[in-house]
Amino acid sequence: MPNLVAVVTGGTTGIGEGICAHLLAAGATVINVDIARPDLPLKGDYHFVQADLTDPATTRAAAYDIASRFKVNVLVNNAGFPTPGMLEEVTDAAFDHGVNLHLRAAVIFMQAFLPAMKEQRFGRVVNMSSRSILGKKARTVYAGTKAALVAFTRSWALEFGEFGITVNAISPGPVLTALFKKNNPPEVARKLVENCIVGRGGTPDDVARAAMFFISPDNSYVTGQTLHVCGGSSLGGAPW
Repeated sequence: MPNLVAVVTGGTTGIGEGICAHLLAAGATVINVDIARPDLPLKGDYHFVQADLTDPATTRAAAYDIASRFKVNVLVNNAGFPTPGMLEEVTDAAFDHGVNLHLRAAVIFMQAFLPAMKEQRFGRVVNMSSRSILGKKARTVYAGTKAALVAFTRSWALEFGEFGITVNAISPGPVLTALFKKNNPPEVARKLVENCIVGRGGTPDDVARAAMFFISPDNSYVTGQTLHVCGGSSLGGAPW
């Protein structure tokens, strides 16, 4: 059973912090890469690398520095920002921000850690997509780039399966993080939660448990898949 050495992007708060905590509880070495420093470091073999993942040069420097110090075999591409705005409001800056943060950073990290995964004949990659890929108003950039992560997932699963590397995606629905509350007005947030068939909004732990399923060394027969962790809101009728 390989020792898990995991990089989680955007691991300081919310879903990313929850995934870091679950990995640490499982005995993994965890490297959180985020622009924001954690208020308190999590307990365990925990490391923090500060980097602005919207800047490709900074991202590449951080990725290859980590690769030089750790034999990473788990990558969770979690960092994200909703870049809200109706189509008429989308700017070049907002478009570049979404592409760099959600897509280019994922490619850079995957390229940096792929040699170690191939060498170990083991790797687990989880790409954090979003329920919004099925449609949500004012999310042109966010939904589009998060949908592209699903395409990355399927392509990478095909490319790297022979090396013992699985690649899967998670599409969270309404998860009641500070970021969700900040970017959804109270009335919108209320409707989104009401649409969850299970009768509640999600928590970071809900998503982290799904991530841990994909990360588990025991689950080598699941790859190229997208799991909606959404309380049933992906079944239709959501006021997105």
